[in-house]
Amino acid sequence: MKTHNNFDERFEFTGTAKTISLVGIVLGVIGIAFGFILGGDHIQRVYSNLLLMGYFFVCVCLAGIFFSAYNYVAQAGWSASLIRIPQAFAKVLPIASIILILIITAGLLHTHTVTENGKTETVPYLYAHWAAHGITTPGSENFDAIIYGKKGFLNIPFFYGVLIVFLGVYSFLGIKMAKFSEAEDTEGGMANYDKIFKYACIFLVIFGFTFPIFAFGVIMSLEAHWFSTMFGWYNLAAMHVSGLAVIALVIIYLQKRGYFTWLNENHLHDLGKLIFGFSIFWCYVWFAQFFLTWYANMPEESVYFYKRWEPEYKWWFWLNIVMNFLAPLLLLMSRDAKRLSNRVMWTCIVLIAGHWLDYYLMIMPGTLGAERGFGVEEIGLFAGFAGLFFYLVMGKIAKAPSLVPKKHPFLQESLHHHR
Repeated sequence: MKTHNNFDERFEFTGTAKTISLVGIVLGVIGIAFGFILGGDHIQRVYSNLLLMGYFFVCVCLAGIFFSAYNYVAQAGWSASLIRIPQAFAKVLPIASIILILIITAGLLHTHTVTENGKTETVPYLYAHWAAHGITTPGSENFDAIIYGKKGFLNIPFFYGVLIVFLGVYSFLGIKMAKFSEAEDTEGGMANYDKIFKYACIFLVIFGFTFPIFAFGVIMSLEAHWFSTMFGWYNLAAMHVSGLAVIALVIIYLQKRGYFTWLNENHLHDLGKLIFGFSIFWCYVWFAQFFLTWYANMPEESVYFYKRWEPEYKWWFWLNIVMNFLAPLLLLMSRDAKRLSNRVMWTCIVLIAGHWLDYYLMIMPGTLGAERGFGVEEIGLFAGFAGLFFYLVMGKIAKAPSLVPKKHPFLQESLHHHR
């Protein structure tokens, strides 16, 4: 960027960054192929990692819509000049949603034989706790009375209905807000801004009531005997922090490339405050869920944490707290720390890795059991989805009519933002 106010210049997604993203995608394909070629438990590891990364992908895109929506509803001025970045996340959500649905479908259709307690049965690679044949059929050798009591919502038609409707509504509202914002640049006036405000209000109401249900279905039902009323809010906090960290990293990357030069340490400071504050909130919900379960010591509740205190997972269980609570607490507590781009960048990298580990601990004990470890599947699939996300988001930013909403009513407030 030659000047700080050249809003008409377009971002060009070419060169090394594009190549690296494509290499990441190839590594992801290699990771999937490696697991399927080896077979056995490696196939289960592939499906578990696909679900982890598909869910993570959707959550980061959702966080972009969530960020845009609450900033519009709050009539926040500081974020106006960076709003094109989370809007790009919104445009990618439909693709992320399709990928997640395909992963879940493959995991439900692809079955394997397992032996447990002397009994051999054929179960799907994903959601075996409630989707196995005969599990809700009285008289079947696979009958499970607990799952039978939950069959009203733990059944494939309802599961798919919720998944498709929720992701469809989120995608529709997110894309509409982004399109209204782009139309605002050419049409001017307040009509499009008012539409965005209305759609943002609708999104926040729907999202607030439905995201916990989405998290219950996609993640918590992997261990369908267990439940926690705090699990949805725990996932909401993880989703938001992860999304904020990715937004901050994208901004820092683009600024290093010479774009978004109108953003300064004051904008970074506000992002840092959100990252810091919601990391504390994440820890509050994590602690409340864990401590109340530990204190009550009820077998039907504590079994979830018992698995995560086995030797295979216990070290990672505590590292989760270090990366997602202590790291942002110590690295971003001071005002000055939130205004240093390198400090914020490394904190965000730690948080993205930390919340990957957070999702890992939500998924792996219920799907892999004691078969813990990091291998080609974990590394390859993380690289693959990171490359795919970067490729799609940067492509959407490159196609945006402008890098800033030029006729946003609060644009000047954002350009002259200071703390």
